[in-house]
Amino acid sequence: MVEDHELFDRAYPNVILVPLTEDERLAIADLSVIIDPSAENGCAKRCYALVHCVATTSKARITATSSRVTRQQLEDIRRRIALAIGCA
Repeated sequence: MVEDHELFDRAYPNVILVPLTEDERLAIADLSVIIDPSAENGCAKRCYALVHCVATTSKARITATSSRVTRQQLEDIRRRIALAIGCA
């Protein structure tokens, strides 16, 4: 989830997501963020956050997880989303 929690009311039924993939062929270098495996993020191998594939989904479809990206990775993802949609 990459949205700013202060942007939407808690009652808003959707969340903004950026998918992860292990397939490097799907990653556009300027529009992806590398997520190397760590205990905090739960990845078993290197993944790529595909910011050009940003999407929304219902909160009802999201399950809780302890996996997290770092604050720096989140900021990089958000910056690249802005680039992808022409706001940077």
